Amino acid sequence: MPASVTTDATFAADVLQSPLPVLVDFSADWCAPCRMLAPTIDRLADDQAGRLRVVVLDVDANPETPRRYGVMGMPTMGLFVGGELVETLVGGRPGWAIMEALAPHLPVSA
Repeated sequence: MPASVTTDATFAADVLQSPLPVLVDFSADWCAPCRMLAPTIDRLADDQAGRLRVVVLDVDANPETPRRYGVMGMPTMGLFVGGELVETLVGGRPGWAIMEALAPHLPVSA
């Protein structure tokens, strides 16, 4: 299951009001590292379903949200828990490294 798509208009409902922690992938079509990271993001969405929600936000089409959270470059990932940004990861990295950074903020696996 690929990551969901969120927008400036749906960000509050998709991310801030989510009962699950949400990993937001701030991405852009022109960003080569973002395209390289996309399969990892989709795999995380699949592997962590029920524990972590994963969404992608196109920063060009939705400039308000990245500006609000100080996103300066791509790829940037932000982990939101209870509507609060609790972790920011800048740059591409393998799935295990992403999960290592996020694990302290996530519920224990079922």
